[in-house]
Amino acid sequence: MALTPDDVVTKQFQHVRFKDGFDPDEVDDFLDEIVIEWRKALEENAELKAKLAAYESGAAPAAAETPAPKPVAAPAAEATPAEPAPTGSATATAGIIELAQRLHDEHVAEGEAKRNALIAEAETEVARIRTEAEAKQREESARLERERNTLEARITELRNFERDYRAQLRGYIEGQLRDLDEKSASTDSTPVSAIGL
Repeated sequence: MALTPDDVVTKQFQHVRFKDGFDPDEVDDFLDEIVIEWRKALEENAELKAKLAAYESGAAPAAAETPAPKPVAAPAAEATPAEPAPTGSATATAGIIELAQRLHDEHVAEGEAKRNALIAEAETEVARIRTEAEAKQREESARLERERNTLEARITELRNFERDYRAQLRGYIEGQLRDLDEKSASTDSTPVSAIGL
């Protein structure tokens, strides 16, 4: 895979649940790819500098006629007098690391902003639910109070009815007993011969 600076800039990492940041394995794999591509670029850069030095010294026809094997140590030895190459690659590496750090900081800031927005939204939802629950509780309490008052009034009504009914029943029974007493008293004063026995 040929890695370009745009790949580094546009790389998206998966967020890990239950902790801040990115999946460390995914980040490590991507950084390994970057290292491989940079090493290839550095080797190619060193090889091209060696070829350029050979062309400039007049050895261009020999290098063009016979393709030389790809020596890793020879270009490094030839590039040794030209020390600025590693400094330039170190600067490029530092620039890419700085870019990666900036992207990381941006993603962390974006994640924190999203987290704060979600927390604020959740707190708003909690406040709304609490307000609705309190209003419902007040309505239910008022309804139960009205129902209790209605039931207490009905109980008072039934107690009054029971008291009046008992008084009427007692009066009726006492009246029946008086009538019975009067009848028995009148039968006691009548002689038996009058009754016809």
